[in-house]
Amino acid sequence: MAVVSVSNGELRRLEVLRDVDRGGLPVRAAAQLLGRSERQVWRLLKAFRSAGAAGLVSKKRGRPSNRRTAAAMRAAALWIVRQNYADFGPTLAAEKLAAEHGFSFSSETLRKWMIADGLWRDRKQRRRIHQPRPRRECVGELVQVDGSEHWWFEDRGPQCTLLVFVDDATSRLMHLQFVESESTFAYFHAARAYLEAWGKPVAFYSDKHGVFRVNHPGALGGDGMTQFGRALHALNIDIICANSVSISRTAGRPSVSVPVLSSTIRLTSRKPWKASPVRIRMPRSAACPAPRTIDSGAEMPTAHG
Repeated sequence: MAVVSVSNGELRRLEVLRDVDRGGLPVRAAAQLLGRSERQVWRLLKAFRSAGAAGLVSKKRGRPSNRRTAAAMRAAALWIVRQNYADFGPTLAAEKLAAEHGFSFSSETLRKWMIADGLWRDRKQRRRIHQPRPRRECVGELVQVDGSEHWWFEDRGPQCTLLVFVDDATSRLMHLQFVESESTFAYFHAARAYLEAWGKPVAFYSDKHGVFRVNHPGALGGDGMTQFGRALHALNIDIICANSVSISRTAGRPSVSVPVLSSTIRLTSRKPWKASPVRIRMPRSAACPAPRTIDSGAEMPTAHG
């Protein structure tokens, strides 16, 4: 049995002609349903009775278009592009061909030709695939550090920043601390709390915030390190500034989601910035290996993993 490929319109035409052939539908009604004249419906019915469904398929299918550009003209245009405009995009190359050489092609037509001839790559072919950085093998070898600014206390307190210390090997939240802003002194306090709780890591992995590195190329004097960088250097702790935004997607977005943490703070602390320290326990549904606690105190509530 032969397989015939038909379009949706041809399939609709086949159903109507079957009803006409069986006598269940008059030709005049079929012409109205198909939007054709009665004479054309008789012609289609004759083709259906003689060749079946294959007689309703367009005879143009699979054949080259009558409006296609001659192969010699296509080859000449691509030769000019290859010799003179190999580093041009299809739009600019089409403009140059029309202005300098008299070839009038649309940019989309030239784009298809250039892609087929290897002179241009589409978006999918030009997409760069970044391999993920492998995790470190040991706990404490590399700690990701970043800050997440948000209305953590909703309308019950000012907007603040949550400093996050995440272990790279296990994705474990090692230390969380609320601060007023992502400043050098805030990172000093948070780093000291982390070191007292967990000891020295081999390196901190951060973004290119001004706390971690000097971002002004015209800065004169100094040793090229920030105050935070000098402190880590004195402690023999390396600082690695990421070249991509992946650090912001991991350390900057803690495993406890923003709605979950904000809701937990709302339920457990009425006046988080003025009352005495409140113990906040994160739910087990979060991505942490175990429930974490956050101390929300008078100025800088802290959380230790």
